[in-house]
Amino acid sequence: MKFEEKLSKIVGKNESLLCVGLDVDKEKIGSVTPLEFNKKIIDETKDLVCAYKLNMAFYETLGKEGYTLLEDTIKYIPKDIIIILDGKRNDIGNTAKKYATSLFETLNCDAVTINPYLGSDGIKPFLDYKDKCSFILCRTSNSSAKDFQDLKTNDKSLYVHVAEKIKQWNTNKNAGAVVGATYPNELKQIREILGKDAILLIPGIGAQGGDVEKTIKYGTNEEGENAIINSSRGIIYSNKPRESAKKLRDEINKYR
Repeated sequence: MKFEEKLSKIVGKNESLLCVGLDVDKEKIGSVTPLEFNKKIIDETKDLVCAYKLNMAFYETLGKEGYTLLEDTIKYIPKDIIIILDGKRNDIGNTAKKYATSLFETLNCDAVTINPYLGSDGIKPFLDYKDKCSFILCRTSNSSAKDFQDLKTNDKSLYVHVAEKIKQWNTNKNAGAVVGATYPNELKQIREILGKDAILLIPGIGAQGGDVEKTIKYGTNEEGENAIINSSRGIIYSNKPRESAKKLRDEINKYR
């Protein structure tokens, strides 16, 4: 099944554009094991989300235990829900191909995040997986994004050039963009460049303070779709994760 079809089905089933980030941190979860923690979050939110995003740094810091945790968490997620591995991988040639193989085949995820800095030969091995989606960093949510992403060449900011490249690469509808909710004007601009068919992964809601109404207005397409809106800490470390997820899911739908 192609990524866009799987996404459309789960968005319809759960009436949700919400993605919960499973960024489990041993220092914050008390006496439960990381796997027990992840399973609890999944059990409480699986009817409220369209996707789960696993930031690989939180798993890699645990060594062998972390890799097993990553595999076991992926296996526990219901098959109809999108799994995004957030590692921001990239390299050139055969190394990029190995990264793509490890994420899409060995770990069997639906989507990844990748860095465009090395150019098309670092992107193509990921896009060759036509049924998967590769979310390419375009305008990230962090405050220092401007250090490089706002730099201008030919009177256009770097993130605009990246967006134009993503549109060019999106011939199989599997090249998405990472665009932070913390930059609503840039989000609007990038959606206009990419058009309605591109899928945006939008972090920055919740702990980072992104505005939900502007995110939906500028980040979704004309049908109120093709956006995956991520929240991690604001949900998984709240006192009542299910209530927090439902509140955000419903707020997102309010503006769709």
